[in-house]
Amino acid sequence: MTKKTGLYSNIVYSTDPDVMKKDTPEQQEETISPSEQKIRVRTDKKHRGGKTVTLIENFAGSVSDKEDIGKKLKTFCGTGGSVKEGEILIQGDNRDKILQWLLKNGFKQSKISS
Repeated sequence: MTKKTGLYSNIVYSTDPDVMKKDTPEQQEETISPSEQKIRVRTDKKHRGGKTVTLIENFAGSVSDKEDIGKKLKTFCGTGGSVKEGEILIQGDNRDKILQWLLKNGFKQSKISS
């Protein structure tokens, strides 16, 4: 059994026909221009079975934009990954490649840490 979380997790029935059409705050967030983004790139091993992932944090934008950038980064790095809980995860230590891609696509110098 999976635990549902979020805005509509406790709704069993509603007479409001628009209840499921309302957007969550994360989906309504507008994507700001790449030069104004304050993205942080770091690696992490915690709770991942000892495997390293590269995290791209603090991307201010809609979920669809995060998924689009995640897909482009996975293709560029030639590896897998996902978008979870507002973070873009790329498998392996790809900090240098990701920074290269971000700079090439108009993002300003991002903070890199391990």
